[in-house]
Amino acid sequence: MFRSLIGVLLCITLLSATVFAAPNSGKAPVVPQSLVQWIDYDSALEKAKKEPKLIFVDMYADWCIPCRAMDKNVYMDPTVASILNKKFYPVKLDVDSETPILCDGKKASTKKCFTDVWELNVLPSFVLVAPKGLSILTVTDSMSPQEMQMLLNKFLEKEQEWIER
Repeated sequence: MFRSLIGVLLCITLLSATVFAAPNSGKAPVVPQSLVQWIDYDSALEKAKKEPKLIFVDMYADWCIPCRAMDKNVYMDPTVASILNKKFYPVKLDVDSETPILCDGKKASTKKCFTDVWELNVLPSFVLVAPKGLSILTVTDSMSPQEMQMLLNKFLEKEQEWIER
């Protein structure tokens, strides 16, 4: 009787461990698929030359907790995603990347563009880039979906003027 009780408890323990264990133990956490259709920076510049739209660049780092919150809360908001997907070329750039990109007419690593060209030093950060590749402005702040909607709409009010840059 005692052995069968131990056996039942052992089975319950193993079953609980299996049910409640993270499905990707030992791996990086699974991030939900974004509603924003992010494209790479070079593609955004090419597309903007053919069909002029502003390029919205989200600067992030894997270690940035507020950046993850933005991914989870802001970029999963259907209204924010819709505005970014329809009215901008949305791009995500890792600030720790050594990949060379063209920023304000200079070829430099993403890391150097972030710190030296765009003079940013905090995350999350956003860079608005004109179709010709010149940065228009930068914003450094974590925000709610409603705040992001307001910011994007403010950008769109000046879109025609900024596309000319």
